[in-house]
Amino acid sequence: MLLWNDKPYHSLDYELKRIYGEKIYKIALDAGMTCPNRDGTCGTRGCIFCSAGGSGEFAARKTSAKTSIAAQLEQGRQYFGGKNVGRHFIAYFQAYTNTYAPAARLEALYREALDEPAVVGISIGTRPDCLGGDVFELLDQLNKEYRDKQIWIELGLQTIHEDTAALIRRGYPLTVFEQAVTRLKEISLPIIAHVIIGLPGEDRAMMLETCRYLSERGISGIKLQLLHILKNTDLVELYRKKTFDIPDMMEYIDIIISCLEILPPGMVIHRVTGDGPKNLLLAPLWSLDKRRVLNTLHQEMRRRGTWQSKAYKSGL
Repeated sequence: MLLWNDKPYHSLDYELKRIYGEKIYKIALDAGMTCPNRDGTCGTRGCIFCSAGGSGEFAARKTSAKTSIAAQLEQGRQYFGGKNVGRHFIAYFQAYTNTYAPAARLEALYREALDEPAVVGISIGTRPDCLGGDVFELLDQLNKEYRDKQIWIELGLQTIHEDTAALIRRGYPLTVFEQAVTRLKEISLPIIAHVIIGLPGEDRAMMLETCRYLSERGISGIKLQLLHILKNTDLVELYRKKTFDIPDMMEYIDIIISCLEILPPGMVIHRVTGDGPKNLLLAPLWSLDKRRVLNTLHQEMRRRGTWQSKAYKSGL
């Protein structure tokens, strides 16, 4: 049985300890961005699952428009309190779309984070349709300049299926994601793809098809996120009408195991569950006990004698 330290999959924790020899935490940031799905470019209500906070509820608080990245990083460090988290962090530009601004503003934000001595790298959450030529040039420049630091790009794919993408109001076709991946690989930037498990209208086979597609795209990492029903999102109406089913914990774990089995061994698993804000989460409530979910996943994989990449076949 293949193991990455004590886990049957190639976790982000394992990868960062392998590189840095210590525990590295991500500090989520709010850079004050918006999104083309909210400012009227593509729409005004966002993706149907996305909260008003742009999936940045766990980001450090911007007490004002002038709250600096450095101040947010310090706030994030204070959040960890007495935890033994080591001396270094990843600065995670999380809330909304973090390449959706003029290149000069992006450069100032990214440099402010990269220049922090305790920051070993930045992770930029964005959409593939918000990566213009000037952004690629900036990212290429920073990647060459800060060779001792990580620069990751996290792309919100969610699904490869166009009908589902239309339903959730993703706002771009799969070809745009493919073009962004090609450009990012040309400038040697690691790509992390976000996938949501349990989207309305998708069955197990469709979810696995998305993972199998990513397994053949040279993606560096993946976030497997269960679908959260959050208050004040348009997904709530579909949920209340019972137009789709929310998996129970064991059903979800079964799907996650099948996803992990078809992913290549070198792909870093950044997430296998999710953190829904308690004050917003309507379902699934079992996801609030994250430790139980993770422990059950690990136990079930050991019981089955399985691991990430067990069923991976390159070239399919």
